[in-house]
Amino acid sequence: MKKPLQVLQGAIGRPVTVELRGQVAFRGVLDGFDPHMNLVLTKAREFQDGKESASSERAVIRGDSVIYIST
Repeated sequence: MKKPLQVLQGAIGRPVTVELRGQVAFRGVLDGFDPHMNLVLTKAREFQDGKESASSERAVIRGDSVIYIST
């Protein structure tokens, strides 16, 4: 069985969806992470209530706000 950080390591360079508290989601390419699951996404798009609300070349997401990450 793979551990969560091993799964994230395998997702580096691949598109991911990150669901956060407060019905906010990000989609982008996973560029990096740390043991606290703070994430760095490139080509990041932010969605609120299912609608795109912002985009940026790079976004840092604090790990304690993450509900789930999917590839």
